Amino acid sequence: MVKTFQAYLPNCHRTYSCIHCRAHLANHDELISKSFQGSQGRAYLFNSVVNVGCGPAEERVLLTGLHAVADIYCECCKTTLGWKYEHAFESSQKYKEGKFIIELAHMIKENGWDW
Repeated sequence: MVKTFQAYLPNCHRTYSCIHCRAHLANHDELISKSFQGSQGRAYLFNSVVNVGCGPAEERVLLTGLHAVADIYCECCKTTLGWKYEHAFESSQKYKEGKFIIELAHMIKENGWDW
């Protein structure tokens, strides 16, 4: 049986996909930073993502202070991928609001990468 994803990113662009089901998650052009830490290791910050669901927001103390975040998960296989920054309480962290963290442990690179 063929899986149908909610959104497909263009084949001509470098993309990040769910390592568990290969659903597209983000276009490389949406990558903001590779210098983040998730609960399971390194993580990337993205401006926007696709095929991702969002849980309820909750306040968490992260490495950079108190934030309101919502866990995000793959819409296809329901694996928790990271979180969305809903609100930053410190002014220096406001740039993260509305952005998404995806942990490297849950994504792979596809389409047009120079291996």
